[in-house]
Amino acid sequence: MRLLSGGKVRTTDEAPAHTGTDTTAQPSRRPRTLLAMASGLLDEVFPAPARALLEETADLQAPAPVGEFASPGAREALARCEVLLTGWGCPPVDASVLERAPALRAVVHAAGTVKTFLTPAVFERGIVVSSAAAANSVPVAEFTLAAVIMGAKRAFPLARLFRDRRTHRTAADLGRQHWLGTNGLRVGVVGGSRTGRRVIELLGALDVDITLYDPYVTDAEARSLGVTRVELDALLATSDVVTLHAPQTPATRHLLDARRIGLMRPGTLLVNTARGALVDTEALTEHLVRGRIDAVLDVTEPEPLPAHHPLWDLPNVLITPHLAGAQGNETARLGTQAVEELARFARGEPFAHPVLAAELERLA
Repeated sequence: MRLLSGGKVRTTDEAPAHTGTDTTAQPSRRPRTLLAMASGLLDEVFPAPARALLEETADLQAPAPVGEFASPGAREALARCEVLLTGWGCPPVDASVLERAPALRAVVHAAGTVKTFLTPAVFERGIVVSSAAAANSVPVAEFTLAAVIMGAKRAFPLARLFRDRRTHRTAADLGRQHWLGTNGLRVGVVGGSRTGRRVIELLGALDVDITLYDPYVTDAEARSLGVTRVELDALLATSDVVTLHAPQTPATRHLLDARRIGLMRPGTLLVNTARGALVDTEALTEHLVRGRIDAVLDVTEPEPLPAHHPLWDLPNVLITPHLAGAQGNETARLGTQAVEELARFARGEPFAHPVLAAELERLA
């Protein structure tokens, strides 16, 4: 079965009917694959080149992506599929779904985190999982680099001042001249995740000093990245820019609490493209309202903030609508990486971007 634009179908050679429930069997040459994601994503995530590769690689089991597993058509396709190719809007894949998917061998996610829809039952059954988080980290890191450069030049508050006054800045407007610009900045990266490492790589193009906090990164690994590993309190107290790239877990909730935000020096720029829950919003608001620090927040807690929250109107705060991740033509990277992983599975090769149960807790 092949998908055309809008979910129309043209039939091709069909895979043999599934005749057993032996989960140790090898996948077919073109794995029976079910797309599970929000409607309307097909053309965005799988533009023509990726779509063609997908149709060559997989035997698609439904005429369009499914957004639920309860309807008769979805249940029938689920019973046959060897691979779930998932995306944003995929319904939860729990034990009850797995019971209806006896042939399922792999989940390939054409987006970032799998923690929003995969349950531990998937890993307990030995199903292999892949994610396009590495592809999604590219635009997040690019957004972060732009935020660091623009924020370090205080472009956001000065642009607002320029808009309001229609005159150029004065010396008094600049304030904090000791770090206006990027030359010689110390940037503290919190989280040596895929995105954190990509940010470190991009920051290498600037004349900055980079420190890293990540309890899972060794000193040797930090040196290989070209950064200095420090404890979180030291990073906060010595950085001109702090950028967050840690996952949201019980241990990282309000990682930046009132005490730690208080360690940041006057004039520090905080960039958060990770998760809003990493920061105590109430404590952060106090410091931002006082103008003690600046912030670029692509994520908040809650998200979005209430309509009358004071952060909306502060000149030293830029709030963006959770757009650092793949948007528009960037989403094609996700689909392409997912199809490449599906092709590896079809050849009997391990995934290049696996999601391992042992590492799930500390992944985004």
